[in-house]
Amino acid sequence: MMDWTDRHCRFFHHQLTREALLYTEMVVADAVIHGARERLLGFDDSEHPVALQLGGADPGKLAEAARIGEAFGYDEINLNVGCPSDRVQSGTFGACLMKTPVLVADCVAAMKAAVKIPVTVKCRIGVDEQDPEPALDALADGVFAAGADALWVHARKAWLEGLSPKENRDVPPLDYGRVYRLKARKQNKFIGINGGIQSLAEALRHLDHVDGAMLGRAAYHTPGILTGIDAAFYGGTAEPFDFAALIDAMADYAARHIEQGGRLGHVTRHMVGLFHGLPGARRYRQILSTEATKPGAGPQVLKAAFAEVDFGRTAEAA
Repeated sequence: MMDWTDRHCRFFHHQLTREALLYTEMVVADAVIHGARERLLGFDDSEHPVALQLGGADPGKLAEAARIGEAFGYDEINLNVGCPSDRVQSGTFGACLMKTPVLVADCVAAMKAAVKIPVTVKCRIGVDEQDPEPALDALADGVFAAGADALWVHARKAWLEGLSPKENRDVPPLDYGRVYRLKARKQNKFIGINGGIQSLAEALRHLDHVDGAMLGRAAYHTPGILTGIDAAFYGGTAEPFDFAALIDAMADYAARHIEQGGRLGHVTRHMVGLFHGLPGARRYRQILSTEATKPGAGPQVLKAAFAEVDFGRTAEAA
């Protein structure tokens, strides 16, 4: 999610789940090749497993960007063929590529030839006036023939004409059945589902039909749900989450970031929704939204926000 799942967000999320695969925000291949690579691609070792999501439409440039990502230590390279943002449309990639499945396959083949780590694709079920039945089949057939290791499908169309990027996240109706039908046709291929999944219980139900479930905005706005992933999906123990360890980890991380010239707000902006539903959450949100954004704010502000929350009991939304 562009401008959301940066390195600070991913570090925070991996304190909540050690097993889930996290994705970077989409980075354009040209930026990877010519831009400030450490700023764009750098990440903390604790973020593993982590996938680099690329945007682009030139097979050669995507192959070079994939090589660079592999050298940085990413565990997977993902090609975004689903983002409907204005910036993506102006570059004729992202969801626009749903209209050119042969080109997408060429991009995948080039990336597969360039790296040893998995190469995956994330797409929509179609764009604009496309019929999702043949459109999604054509894209899936092409990318798997080219060697893609997985296909993640956001179960909505993207309307590139007539809807804003925000509206594209909500207005086109969800069609999970279309993704299920793709999996039934591609039984030996990894098909994951995305779009509108609000809880781990919903994700588990999807796994009766597909191979994986991806959480986006639900994970960002209510990140506390991530604390249940390891037990629900990876066989971890269902012990109470260690919030004391989380406080220490995030305070230490924030201190390092500030020492390197960053600001506390760069880290805490991703943490505002953590305690939704617990006593003290409102005050916690206020501190992170005001005090943590002030110049000179340090880890003590983060610790003060945590001190407002009662971790011991569940209550109505604070």
